[in-house]
Amino acid sequence: MEQLPLRRNPTRAVRIGTVTIGAGHPVAVQSMCATPTRDVEATAAQCEQLHRAGAAVVRLAVDSRRDAEAVALIRQRTEANLAVDLQENFELAQQVAPHVDKLRYNPGHLHHHQRSRSWQDKVAWLAEVAARHDCALRVGVNCGSVDPAMKARFPEGDSIGPMVQSALEHCEHLDRLGFTRYCVSLKDSDPQKVIEANRRFAAQRPDVPLHLGVTEAGMPPEGIIKTRIALEQLISQGIGDTIRVSLTVPNARKHEEVEVGRQILADIAAGRVRSVVDYGLPGLNIISCPSCSRVENEAFIELAQQVRQMTQYAREHKITIAVMGCRVNGPGETDDADLGLWCGPKYVNLKRGPELIGAFPYDQVLDRLREELDRLIRSRAAEARRAKETAR
Repeated sequence: MEQLPLRRNPTRAVRIGTVTIGAGHPVAVQSMCATPTRDVEATAAQCEQLHRAGAAVVRLAVDSRRDAEAVALIRQRTEANLAVDLQENFELAQQVAPHVDKLRYNPGHLHHHQRSRSWQDKVAWLAEVAARHDCALRVGVNCGSVDPAMKARFPEGDSIGPMVQSALEHCEHLDRLGFTRYCVSLKDSDPQKVIEANRRFAAQRPDVPLHLGVTEAGMPPEGIIKTRIALEQLISQGIGDTIRVSLTVPNARKHEEVEVGRQILADIAAGRVRSVVDYGLPGLNIISCPSCSRVENEAFIELAQQVRQMTQYAREHKITIAVMGCRVNGPGETDDADLGLWCGPKYVNLKRGPELIGAFPYDQVLDRLREELDRLIRSRAAEARRAKETAR
């Protein structure tokens, strides 16, 4: 890993296989496989592709026992440091931990299984599994899947407060357990919220290494720009110890996430930064999640491209459209968009804010999306006229 002369916060050291983050170590670039984890050969090949591109850690999604069984075989076929995203089933940690270097859990997903069991008890079990198998942990907080109980403690519309507080409480609990080999991530699709959430957390816990990224950053070049600005603002202030660039690209191009991440770090070290406080999208903003192994139909990637092309006529309108590739984050992370699409194996769920309009085949959803977009534009134009008349 290239030794980049970047100022760092005085975080503790956390070892992930052969790489260490925090404590002044170089900022590590990570990525995530987009192939189905159960496809051992394809996933092992992509692990090696990302590893050769310079990924310090490669993440796999595990959502079933079949996925977990595949991890053991993938481990035999790659030298990459492996992290596992436990998704909603935290109990799979026991099966995969012997074969990986880091376990990532989402505090907002712990309530899905064993509902009568407290999250504190579940985290204690995860920490014990991680310690027994020489694994690090990542506490991964996402804007679209914050623990409902935590969200209820904050005013409606405050998305940053619950994220930060959730991360802080999990850190405090892990510390009480005596498990300190962990890092934290706080991710949103809005770079400004990523910046604010990580600044707040780092102010209270400067000792905890941070994994930075803009989730659902979208397609290049917009996704790169959003990620670049968030990383520039944070890393230049010493915040951040490992990064992931999340881009909507075909499987064969996943290595570009690593290349872009390394380039961003090199540019920050050299002072080649945009230095923009507001990433400013005065018009249309299309959010799309990175292609990963949670995607249930790779047609989602082509659909994201088609959405961008079809909506060009509305580019001057300040409207957010979210295109999500899976059922894990799709439902929640489309709620805040004006129009949202989250993609299943055969159908695309079209939403207006949190309201589900319906499920449509991939070859029909674009026409329906355009109808909704036109309706939204007309509605806002009418509101603007009424406001103007009222102001007279």
